[in-house]
Amino acid sequence: MNVEDLILVSIDDHVVEPRDMFDNHVPAKYKDQAPKSIMDENGYEKWWFQGVASASSSLNAVVGWPNEEWGMNPSTFAEMRPGSYNIHERVRDMDRNGILASMCFPSFAGFSARFFQEAEDKDLALIMLKAYNDWHIDEWAATYPGRFIPIALGPVWNPEELAKEVRRVAAKGVKAVTMPELPHIQGLPSYHDLEYWDPFFRAVSETGVVMCLHIGQGFGAIKMAPDAPIDNMIILATQVSTFAAQDLLWGGAMTKYPDLKIAWSEAGIGWIPFYLDRCDRHYTNQKWLGHDLGGKLPSDIFREHSLACYVTDPTALKVRHDIGVDIIAWECDYPHSDSIWPNAPEFVLDEMQGSGVPDDEINKITWQNTCRFFDIDPFAVIPKEQATVGALRAQSPDVDTTIRSKHEWRELYAQNHASS
Repeated sequence: MNVEDLILVSIDDHVVEPRDMFDNHVPAKYKDQAPKSIMDENGYEKWWFQGVASASSSLNAVVGWPNEEWGMNPSTFAEMRPGSYNIHERVRDMDRNGILASMCFPSFAGFSARFFQEAEDKDLALIMLKAYNDWHIDEWAATYPGRFIPIALGPVWNPEELAKEVRRVAAKGVKAVTMPELPHIQGLPSYHDLEYWDPFFRAVSETGVVMCLHIGQGFGAIKMAPDAPIDNMIILATQVSTFAAQDLLWGGAMTKYPDLKIAWSEAGIGWIPFYLDRCDRHYTNQKWLGHDLGGKLPSDIFREHSLACYVTDPTALKVRHDIGVDIIAWECDYPHSDSIWPNAPEFVLDEMQGSGVPDDEINKITWQNTCRFFDIDPFAVIPKEQATVGALRAQSPDVDTTIRSKHEWRELYAQNHASS
């Protein structure tokens, strides 16, 4: 396969929400109470809601910086590559990277809506969460039809309202909802509590909405050494997905809800072969526990419900058939520090071919598996011949890929806004 002929659908990217995102989506009577992006005395920005600040963007938006400058320090829009928060620049950056369609996870709100869950006024938090979803669906994703796969937040603190919101956004065409990996880490019942989560599981099963579990929320499950460096968090984050898989598989959700679909977002795929081997050995060996999975192995059930998502995983690609080549999907992770931009096509093809992946399986991993799992037609708006890497790159040949320090980005931002 030639790199120009690749079709890439990224099932995990991120949006740094723009300052004006709530302006058109909050009822007039609540506009003054909406979350606001506020710059502090040091020139850095955070979102504030009901007196509580969000975490900083930090590593969430370092694409376009030299990696020597990456860090956990706060950042501001002026330091970011505009594609992080500007929809028009995002699409141009997608064109340059040969990405046909993208799913963009939230930033300040958290992958599990924890920013809203921790608000004191839960009724107001629900109003703002719905406004967030409407912005993401009707403004961010809808500005360029065919280029985005909308994903919604859910009010996880109220299972009935959570189910209602799933059904509301599903009616608007949304195929995904982002949920906590390990809800008990943020003070909610675990996924073993099927009574609490039943309204949600029934809603996503009946609507076909995919439950996306993005790494990061459940990291508190690992008790690290107090003097452990940040390397531990970055490297070990994907291992938490094993905990989540265990809760959903052995806790009964995957067997009670046969239509439940789960995407393991940015979780990597290398943990899966060992985990499934371990599950099957446990199930067939530990008979005294009395588990009955209806004649299926745990590995069969996991594969029936799962889409395994990765950015780069060359060793695991060599054992892709032990994972299940039909359940593996690629992601770009723009604009995070793990992102592959602007040369994702070359990187992906080199890694795939180096791992012995034939062309038909490359297509499965780069777009077909994702589109089947999320039940989307990637060519409904953009014809297939215009969806290839070569065709997309031809749409925006002038995209500037210069690597700049954050100080240079600040200068460029000031220049652009002074002239506008």
